[in-house]
Amino acid sequence: MAVVAMWKCDRDDTMFNNKKDADEYDKMLELAENFSEFLLREADAISEKDAENIGLLLSKNKSLLIAACKGKPDLLLDINDSEQPDGSNITALASKA
Repeated sequence: MAVVAMWKCDRDDTMFNNKKDADEYDKMLELAENFSEFLLREADAISEKDAENIGLLLSKNKSLLIAACKGKPDLLLDINDSEQPDGSNITALASKA
């Protein structure tokens, strides 16, 4: 019987085949959580669910946001929730067990 090493994210029980992908995913979720907390603290009329969704959207697209803040605001119009422009679609890295 073979033994297969798997890494599990504590935040949402997502499973990964390697530590690098698990760490990257965990960092993305941590950033999303901090975005959500920021939104809840700064925007009075936003629900917790909306703050979580916006936080995940911002976190998943952080490279586009950074580029937009550095003078390429048109990139924000290219945000597609299912794919990253640099090919690092974090949600595709996760495989549910």
